[in-house]
Amino acid sequence: MSVPEEQSQGPVIRDRRRIDPVTGQIREPAQSASEGQQARGTGQARPGKHSASKPGGVRADAAGSAGAEAAEAEQGGPSNGDGRPGGKEDDLVVKLAERTADLQRVQAEYANYRKRVDRDRAAVREFALAAVLSELLPVLDDIGRAREHEELTGGFKAVADRLESATAKLGLTTFGEPGETFDPNIHEALMHSYSPEVTEPTCVQVLQPGYKVGERILRPARVAVAEPSDPSGSRTTNDDESSEDRDQGEEAGEADTADADGQAPAPDDGD
Repeated sequence: MSVPEEQSQGPVIRDRRRIDPVTGQIREPAQSASEGQQARGTGQARPGKHSASKPGGVRADAAGSAGAEAAEAEQGGPSNGDGRPGGKEDDLVVKLAERTADLQRVQAEYANYRKRVDRDRAAVREFALAAVLSELLPVLDDIGRAREHEELTGGFKAVADRLESATAKLGLTTFGEPGETFDPNIHEALMHSYSPEVTEPTCVQVLQPGYKVGERILRPARVAVAEPSDPSGSRTTNDDESSEDRDQGEEAGEADTADADGQAPAPDDGD
């Protein structure tokens, strides 16, 4: 072929696209090279200088290259020579692990914050409720004394019942009964005595009932406590009563003696 003929054919464009535009399959490098050689061997005419604007020209080649790059990205990106993914994918994996750890840490902190807020809210509610009910305890004591003296009648009884019902709904409970074992954590001893009828410190009389809300003690029960004997084990309530009677008898005898001395006649100086 002469030089003028070769120049008239225009530039030679080889199809190096890795994806076949007809079948959509990825071409093997050897297949692409063989097809290029076959294209050169057939002696087909080269496209002219305006072939870039025709289908299958330079634009088609660029589209094929873009499709090849997309297929390469879908297959996992370029390798670094030893079969492992490239450095860009490693960076993405590291960043994903960091973001996951940050998210887990934030979620744990938020869960702890919610628990702390719920606990503080319950504590504040209990404290406010205890402060209000503590101011109502004297009123409840008056109602209890009126009931003992059978003075709780008429409209006053209805108001008292409503008040006691409302405080009970708020969680206010009473404690302290005669016969209970004395507990300094919930009982306050106002009176003390000895009795042979008990084997341990026992509440024999409840002077004022105790009140509590949940586990919070608003007021301990005020009681009279009886013990089986004194620390030496030699005195009981009967012994105390006998001692008191004996002391009273001695005091009465001394008073009688003083009265007799005061009534005796004075001696006559003339005799």
